[in-house]
Amino acid sequence: MSDDGLLTEFCTWLGAERRAGAKTVETYARDVRAFLCFCAEHTGEAPSPTTLGTLRAADFRAFLANAAKAGDINATRARKLSALRTFFRYLHQRHGVDGTQLSLITRPRPKRPLPKALTPDDALSVTTDIGEATDTAMEQTRDAALMLLLYGAGLRIAEALALNVGDIPAADDALRVTGKGNKQRIVPLLPAVREAIAAWLKRHPNPGRGEPLFTGIRGGRLNAGVAQKNLRNFRRLNGLPEHATPHALRHSFATHLLAGGADLRSIQELLGHASLSTTQRYTDVETTQLMDIWRKAHPRA
Repeated sequence: MSDDGLLTEFCTWLGAERRAGAKTVETYARDVRAFLCFCAEHTGEAPSPTTLGTLRAADFRAFLANAAKAGDINATRARKLSALRTFFRYLHQRHGVDGTQLSLITRPRPKRPLPKALTPDDALSVTTDIGEATDTAMEQTRDAALMLLLYGAGLRIAEALALNVGDIPAADDALRVTGKGNKQRIVPLLPAVREAIAAWLKRHPNPGRGEPLFTGIRGGRLNAGVAQKNLRNFRRLNGLPEHATPHALRHSFATHLLAGGADLRSIQELLGHASLSTTQRYTDVETTQLMDIWRKAHPRA
């Protein structure tokens, strides 16, 4: 059977027996066709059930390596590997081809996206002008304190909204934060953050020590969706990038500290990361930014 006939038969099986959608059939057909073309060149033989059954794990790795060389990212190569596994499942059912060697290939892990930080000017704009997104003095003061706490202390939005009034320490004391897995960490509070929180507490509807630090207009604990919506409205009014979110303020905290000379271990402790490898992603952000500056500024770039 020719490779075209094999591919046609596979697509028919995929659509009729596996009930795959037209888009999936089209994508898998494209990926399998690329693999068959590679095999013809790689082995010097026309692909057939017989020749495909003789492929070794090294041959499949060579195909994925060739795809990477052509510019495929990990997620694309993982998709191609998924298509091949389905293809060899079909070959096993219809032609008795052994796909054991393919099962030895591990799925390429997609790279975690780099944290998207705001520029210092954009972060400052959010923390000082966020009140433009709301109508009442209460909301304006509350949102300013919340955003400044996220940027000034690197908190997650859930961590900040879980705080009670009594959690705010006295002057010169650090804030104790409960993060993921109930792990606690200590973070310092900048004078500007303290001032913003103090201003908010003057407008707080019920500033008892056991009450939520940040409340909604009806007095209950502020919902994260409300804070996200207010920042979304603000960024659209002020032309900020789409990644200007509450969590981006935490990324900005870490990125700007690193740019200012802070060491990774200290940033890890401040962010509450269990693993240093998570914090090391911020060095990639710094490298990316430096390369962008170099490309824009160097006369020979």
